[in-house]
Amino acid sequence: MLTAEQLVAAHKANVETLFGLTSKAFEGVEKLVELNLQVAKAALGEVAQTTQAALNAKDAQELLALQAGLLQPAAEKAAAYSRHVYDIAAATNADLGKAAEAQASEAQKKFLSVVDNAVKNAPAGTENAVALVKSAVAAANNAYESVHKAAKQAAEVAEANFQAVTTSAVKATQTATAKAKRAA
Repeated sequence: MLTAEQLVAAHKANVETLFGLTSKAFEGVEKLVELNLQVAKAALGEVAQTTQAALNAKDAQELLALQAGLLQPAAEKAAAYSRHVYDIAAATNADLGKAAEAQASEAQKKFLSVVDNAVKNAPAGTENAVALVKSAVAAANNAYESVHKAAKQAAEVAEANFQAVTTSAVKATQTATAKAKRAA
């Protein structure tokens, strides 16, 4: 049986975990806001430069060359921005995952301790029920491990796919930009 002190300690630990997770989530949001401010500031400066260059263009061919020259950097910047957002999200997710994993591990230890105490104090003749409880706990642990491994593998596959898509998008833009420059 759990004592009042154990319940208070568990509640206190849960509150601390909640505040820790909230803090990690806010850190991720802060990083995204900072990134967006940097991108907005850089974009504003680039728009001013591009507008100035377009106003100073002497003919249509010079204007087309300016436009063609903007395609590749824009695609590369979009890919870099996407990568930064993904990195921030992945880091925040990893931090939250570690905290949740630690909390789950601690809860599992406490639960197993309760089960062990119950088994030790089980009346004679309940060996089958005790074995059933132990088997259920082992099955739950195995299921958790399987889901955890599958989630990690899915995250690795998603990251590899993201990298491949980003790389192919930048290469396609580089090819299109080269063709546009030759045409101009």
